[in-house]
Amino acid sequence: MIGLVLAAGAGRRLRPYTDTLPKALVPVDGEKTVLDLTLANFAEVGLTEVAVVVGYRKEAVYARKAEFEATYGVKLTLIDNDKAEEWNNAYSLWCAREVLGQGVILANGDTVHPVSVERTLLDARGEGRKIILALDTVKHLADEEMKVVSEDGTGVRRITKLMDPATATGEYIGVTLIEPEAAEELADALRTTFERDPDLYYEDGYQELVDRGFTVDVAPIGEVTWVEIDNHDDLARGREIACRY
Repeated sequence: MIGLVLAAGAGRRLRPYTDTLPKALVPVDGEKTVLDLTLANFAEVGLTEVAVVVGYRKEAVYARKAEFEATYGVKLTLIDNDKAEEWNNAYSLWCAREVLGQGVILANGDTVHPVSVERTLLDARGEGRKIILALDTVKHLADEEMKVVSEDGTGVRRITKLMDPATATGEYIGVTLIEPEAAEELADALRTTFERDPDLYYEDGYQELVDRGFTVDVAPIGEVTWVEIDNHDDLARGREIACRY
């Protein structure tokens, strides 16, 4: 199993920081970035190889590749997304389809979270589970969150931002464990998704899988402080909590 980070997005709501940097390289703890924190988490749970999907301002990630490898003791493979500024992240994850067959822990490049999330996913492996989503079942939800409805025994029923928060089981935090056995079916679902609409999210690819009868499971992360950094308020929150991890 390897780590996988989606770090291709432009992060326009974080300008001027993202005028010259991808969102994953905006500092959140001194000089440490979200990518630093994620690589540290991966290393702590024993992952020695990490693939990073890059696109917008990818040269900044290439420039720090050797530094990241030396600091965290991991081997990095950078995967170019040629449509990072045009299409949404369903295509971005599809770009990493070749590495999915190794089994991955996928982390969005804008999620500040503790290593307990990765440990929770690894502990949830087994019993035929092929895809496991890290789910916050504690947080009060609003319109912007990626909401999930799940049922015991059948897993995810719906995953979308476009639902009444009161009906949701919790929020998907942007971290997933994907077993090798799911790689081919997930890649096909992602292709179907972005070919239908290139603005769709990879979570819409998960919904495509569910609609096909594939079981997508969840693992509640408990009382965990985390944040998805989309805008300047999120960045301020990320900077408050990143130093704890």
